[in-house]
Amino acid sequence: MENNNNGVISTPRIEKVIYTGKTHTTGGREGRASSSDGRLDIRLSSPVSTDPGTNPEQLFAAGWSACFMGAIGIAAAKAKVTLPTDFYVDAEVDLGLVGVAYFLQARLNVHLPGLTTEVATALVEAAHQTCPYSKAVHGNINVETYLV
Repeated sequence: MENNNNGVISTPRIEKVIYTGKTHTTGGREGRASSSDGRLDIRLSSPVSTDPGTNPEQLFAAGWSACFMGAIGIAAAKAKVTLPTDFYVDAEVDLGLVGVAYFLQARLNVHLPGLTTEVATALVEAAHQTCPYSKAVHGNINVETYLV
């Protein structure tokens, strides 16, 4: 975040694009989504449906947890901490209502066995500063992070 001369905080513009994910979606929550490179081709269904398919909340949770694990790896390398091979992140993304308005909220459950609470907490805090998903939602949705 940058603070301009008027006291307005703005998000910095990307100087160098590393990767662009491109998808094409039809039919909304009851449709289909595919990526431009053909690596993703999925059926979509609404969260309360019994129809086969996934939903945007699951996709967001999967993307965020994978990215967050990478950010923990960066933090661990900087701190010279060896991560346990069986560490994981379980993400839970809720879709809900406040009055008639839709909102998301999330929980990240981070499992770092063998590390002290202090070291694990430091890695998680550093990961939130690195992970683009965490940055994107910071201040926009309620996020709780737990060591499990």
